[in-house]
Amino acid sequence: MESISPNIFTHNMRETVAFYDALGFQIVMNMPETGDRFDWVMMVNGSVTMMFQSFSSLGEELPEISRQNGASQLLYIKIKKIREYFEKIKYQVTVLKGLEITFYGATEFSILDNNNYVLTFAEDE
Repeated sequence: MESISPNIFTHNMRETVAFYDALGFQIVMNMPETGDRFDWVMMVNGSVTMMFQSFSSLGEELPEISRQNGASQLLYIKIKKIREYFEKIKYQVTVLKGLEITFYGATEFSILDNNNYVLTFAEDE
């Protein structure tokens, strides 16, 4: 195995791209390749890759995938300069847990994205 890249489904691609853009992610690929309405987008920030796909583009394929926002999961993202990053984004997002040092020594904070997914950012300071 080499990497894992979550593919998050969304009802509003424009809002999702704007949310992750505010977190410092950039679009590196999208489908369709032209126009202003995307069915699928790949965004990166450093070595973290996130993919986003519209529920409508899924059609009837993979009925096992819930057609609701959010999931029983937490996306754990390791970063550098966590305190600086937290200060940069804390007023642009819904903060679920502010900066804290965990029992295992990591400094973390958690936010809710615009699709009700929990993102936890962590740094081993």
